[in-house]
Amino acid sequence: MPKFSFDLHMHSCLSPCGGEDNTPNNLAGMCALAGLDIVALTDHNAVGNCGAFCRAAERYGLLALPGMELTSAEEVHIVCLFPGLAEAERFGALVRDRLPPIKNKRDIYGPQILMDEDDNVLGEEDLFYAGATTVSAYEAAALAAACGGLAYPAHIDRPSFSLLANLGLWDPDMGFPLAEASRNCPTDLFDRPDLKGVPHVTACDAHYLDQIPDAHQYMELPERTPQAALDWLRRGCR
Repeated sequence: MPKFSFDLHMHSCLSPCGGEDNTPNNLAGMCALAGLDIVALTDHNAVGNCGAFCRAAERYGLLALPGMELTSAEEVHIVCLFPGLAEAERFGALVRDRLPPIKNKRDIYGPQILMDEDDNVLGEEDLFYAGATTVSAYEAAALAAACGGLAYPAHIDRPSFSLLANLGLWDPDMGFPLAEASRNCPTDLFDRPDLKGVPHVTACDAHYLDQIPDAHQYMELPERTPQAALDWLRRGCR
């Protein structure tokens, strides 16, 4: 079967901590230059730029998955991926209802910019997306699955906003099929008793264009489709 390079965690200018030049089209172009085949946009608690990113990526010959980096009630970051825009938008509406009614302070946190695939500004979101939702880490996998997607904890090796830092251990009852680690993750992390046998991928978590790395990891798929990529992840990267 053919192999496809991938990175499934990056942010656009809709994330208040993302660079303003992380436009949907710029992101897609940088992913193409990096030699990636399959990519995902995962803004904080929002999916508003996913449609633009997917359309821009298609022009560059990439397969793009719409997604989100959900912040759980415990402040655990969780990657959520979907087979199509309709599913992602359904999930996005559920998450929006679980955010506190706090306005974004753009002079402190940065703007949350909505754009189209040609990098035209469509507006700004004023609800603060970078905070915690009321969705528990024990609820996230089932909530994503109900919308046709899947979820797994992001950068579990980091000292903040990670499952291990905030909850202390990997609990199979959370229902996650795999984990994400940083590229500089300690090589012995997955020797821990609670992580033995847990499949994992790495991701750049790019907030700026220069953080998108060259292709370095691959998935073997019978066809390059969103569903095939999600099924590979669900099977534990097999």
